[in-house]
Amino acid sequence: MPPSGTLGRLVAEAEARVAALRPRRDELERQALAAAVAPSMSASLLGRSVGVIAEVKRRSPSKGDIAPGLGASAQAAAYAAGGAAALSILTEPAHFGGRDADLAEARAAVVLPLLKKDFHVHPLQMVEARALGASAALVIARAVSPARLGELARAATDVGLEVLFEVRDEAELETVLEAGALMIGVNNRDLETLVIDPDTAVRLLPLVPADRIAIAESGVRTRADVERYARAGADAVLVGSSISASSEPATAVRALADVSRAGRGG
Repeated sequence: MPPSGTLGRLVAEAEARVAALRPRRDELERQALAAAVAPSMSASLLGRSVGVIAEVKRRSPSKGDIAPGLGASAQAAAYAAGGAAALSILTEPAHFGGRDADLAEARAAVVLPLLKKDFHVHPLQMVEARALGASAALVIARAVSPARLGELARAATDVGLEVLFEVRDEAELETVLEAGALMIGVNNRDLETLVIDPDTAVRLLPLVPADRIAIAESGVRTRADVERYARAGADAVLVGSSISASSEPATAVRALADVSRAGRGG
């Protein structure tokens, strides 16, 4: 079944944006091949502490405006100063207030790995992400078919891009593992209804094989939240709204960093 609700609308809009990309295919392929080697996101999340993936986020469908005047360059530099292991750059324009230029500005400001966070539904978007300087791109399992998951993974590999596969239940976890996922994000938010269940990550993180990277997403606000997901086996947390809205983003990131990883068995 195709996605419904908010996610269904976002996927339809993403497919329309893909149509606009198609005339630029040759240009994007040249740019992707010429792009400088990006730092590895997966390697950055293998430290002794739970890595903080700090997100540049102006608004969202669930919260509305978060930080409409946020500048990507200054925010990225603040996150880096606070100890972020990697950055997530929201590039979706209509509902999250993102821009492709945000990724370029962040790349110029920091040497950290950058995740292009958007609704990626076509292999050409993997090429675009690498052309923009991303280290990795988000792929939401619920947004595409299992066959398309594999296509996206292969397209990413072809241009030297990593993929963060996002899941919300056991069936999706199995599907992305079959697609060869190395980095797996468990989203506490159901993107079709926008409801958060903070126990989703607690349930699924222990099921991620120990040789993969497990990331808790959505609803992470406090150090206690990070500690809870660390106990469940998180290697990293992705944090957006709480730190984007902070008047002191470096301090906000620092408050979440340096929580020891507990690891996962099996």
